[in-house]
Order: sequence, then structure tokens, then C-alpha cells
Amino acid sequence: MFFLGLGTALPPLRISQRECWEAFGHSAIWNELGSRSQALLRKVLLGDNGISSRHVAVDHLADAFIVTPDALHARFSHHAPRLATAAALRALTQARVAPDQIDAVLVSTCTGYLCPGLTSYVSEGLGLRSNALALDLVGQGCGAAIPNLRTADALLKSGNARTVLSVCVEVCSAALYLDEDPGVLISACLFGDGAAAVVLSNQPGDSGRRLEWKIASTVLSPAERDQVRFEQKGGLLRNILTREVPALVARDARRLLDEMLLSTGLTQAEVRGWIFHAGGRDVLSALRNRLNLTDHDLRYSAGVLRDFGNMSSPSVLFALVAALADNASGGWWWLSSFGAGFSCHGALLRVD
Repeated sequence: MFFLGLGTALPPLRISQRECWEAFGHSAIWNELGSRSQALLRKVLLGDNGISSRHVAVDHLADAFIVTPDALHARFSHHAPRLATAAALRALTQARVAPDQIDAVLVSTCTGYLCPGLTSYVSEGLGLRSNALALDLVGQGCGAAIPNLRTADALLKSGNARTVLSVCVEVCSAALYLDEDPGVLISACLFGDGAAAVVLSNQPGDSGRRLEWKIASTVLSPAERDQVRFEQKGGLLRNILTREVPALVARDARRLLDEMLLSTGLTQAEVRGWIFHAGGRDVLSALRNRLNLTDHDLRYSAGVLRDFGNMSSPSVLFALVAALADNASGGWWWLSSFGAGFSCHGALLRVD
């Protein structure tokens, strides 16, 4: 499977962490929080948490703190289709592929729910053929990009599709929940909104670098599923994020990488590019230590975290776009995401 084109999209409003802190202090929610929670928010938003700015799908930052079920659903239903379609259009343009050449469209999200799903809106917005397969993938959290791509690979290998459009879109501001739980509060300081898309085919493109998907696998640890997940509370999505997550990510990433290298006969020294989901500063630090990597190895993931925060499923594709834009050295690249399940996903790419 070959990557023919990639595209990303962001909502217009970009906020710094300091601006978020100031907006928190003027929100109605602020006075509902205790002094310890307020101190935690100050520490995370004004300290060095690896994030400088995020994009939020609201017209005015104050609107982000309107967290009724109807307001959050309206935010998702308005922005998710637009972001997904914009990212997809950019991927099609880069790939030099017309919409009527797409045989299947796969859209992953976890921050809202629509029925019919986002594929209906993306298909309409792009003008895809009416008989193109439209498949909505949900419930995979931050790790969804690689399962989405594995589904595309299966469709292409089966011969049921010649060209597939893969999209990940999250409106994390539509899943905002605030209470006294430290994990909930930290989540509110980390997540941003965005979308990323990839056009895929069994045949390489005729322009740009050659990016080939070789092999992929997953480690699923259901016993740890409660360490990071959404739950429903009061009609809202409430994010559960525990302190154990960075260690779990590093543990499963190490296991997955070792298994993949063994199956291919490669060594870690032969991997030239490292593209991880930008889950957070502590996650990247745990990966660096457990996989014996350097800050330079993690620069693209750290850059995405710095500029956009954790966007959930699109983040790893943003990091891939950044590496390609920087003309990073070719060879074997490791693409990895992790999230709900508890799941860790990885894929070996060959970049020329």
C-alpha cells in the first residue's frame, strides 16, 4: 500500500496555553472548582507541559466553556464534517486524485456521534461516487489512525478497492468535561482539534517521495482499558486519564516494536524515522527512555504536541506530515499510535 497524498486541517482559532488559563479564570466553571483544582490548572497551563498552543473549534474562546450536551453536540456536528472534508480535499489535491476515483472512504473519530456518520458528510462534501464504500470507525480513541490504515490496506489487498481515502478527525473541545478529578483537568489542558487524511493505493504515485506501508500490528491489553477511556456522565463524554498511561504506552510500544523487528529481520538501528502519536510530554519521555531514543528522534511528535496539543487520532498523521515536509532521511520509518483499548499500534513504512 502506498501513500499518494496527505492533508491536514485545523479550526481557525489558535490559543496559547496562557490564553486558555486566562479564559478559565473568567469562565463560570472557574468558581465551581476548588482551590486545589485551580492550582493544578495554573501549574499545567502556565508550566512546561510541552504545549505552546492549540486550535479550538469555537468562534470565541469563552464559548469553549459552554459545556451543555446540546452545545457540545452542535460543536461536533458543525465542525467535524468541515474539518474532515478540508483535510481530505488537501490529500486528494496532493495525490492528484479526483474524487470520483475514490472507491472507499474510512473516517475515524471518538469525540462525537452522528447518524448517519461522518462518511455521509465527507462523501457529499467531496462529491464522491454514490457507490463508494463509506465506513465509519469509532471507539478507538487516540490510536485510531493505524487501525483505519490497516482497514484500507485490507480493502486494497482484497481487490475491493483501488484507491481509498482514510480520514481521522477529532473535535476534542466537543468532549470537554470539568470536575475535581486531576486526570479530567489535565485532559482539558492537553487536547486540541484537528483532522488529517491520506489517499492510499496499491500503486505508487507519480510525484513526490515514495511512501510504502509494509507491515502493521497491534498489542491489545483489555485489562488496562480503564486507564484511558471515555465514560458517559450527565449526558457528556468524560475523559479518564490515569498516571499509569505513559508507562503502559512505553511497555506496549517496546513489546510491539520488538515483535515487528523480529518478524521482519530488521534491527532497531535500521529504523531511520520515528513517528509517534503526540500523547503528551510524559508519554514522549517514557517512549524515549524505554525505546532508547533521543529528543532528535522524537522531534516531529514533540513539534506537533508543542504547536497543536494532543489532537487524539489525527496527531500521528500530523507528525508524519511534518517529517515529510522536513525531508527527513529515507529508509525504514516506525509509525505508532496508542489509546483506548488499552491498545498500541505500529507500522513499518519504507520511505524513498
